[in-house]
Amino acid sequence: QVQLVESGGGLVQAGGSLRLSCAASGSIISIHTMGWYRQAPGKQRELVASITSGDSRNYADSVKGRFTISRDNAKNTVYLQMNSLKPEDTAVYYCNADALIPLDWGQVGEYDYWGQGTQVTVSS
Repeated sequence: QVQLVESGGGLVQAGGSLRLSCAASGSIISIHTMGWYRQAPGKQRELVASITSGDSRNYADSVKGRFTISRDNAKNTVYLQMNSLKPEDTAVYYCNADALIPLDWGQVGEYDYWGQGTQVTVSS
C-alpha cells in the first residue's frame, strides 16, 4: 500500500506565495510521474503540473510562469512552489503518484495513488 501525505496549504492574499509538499511512503519500487491536481467548487479536477522521474515537467497554461514543480526522487517527495497567486487558484489541491509496487510471487504492478487533498484559498 502507498500513502501520499500533503502539506503546505492555507490562506494567502492575492500576489502571495505558498509551497505544497507531498511525500509518498509505503512499499514503493519507483515512481514514474508525480503531479498536482486541483478541484474548485463546482468544477472538475484539473491537472496543475506534473513531473517525471527524468525531470520532464508539464504545466497547465493557467499556471505557467507562476508555479514550479520539483521533486526529490530519493525521498519520493514532490513540491509545488506557487507564486503570484490569484483568487482563481483557490481550490483543493491533490497530489498524485504513479507508483511501481511489489506484488505477490515476485510480480510488480503500477498503480495510481492520490493524497487526501489540501485547501488553498487566495483572498482578493
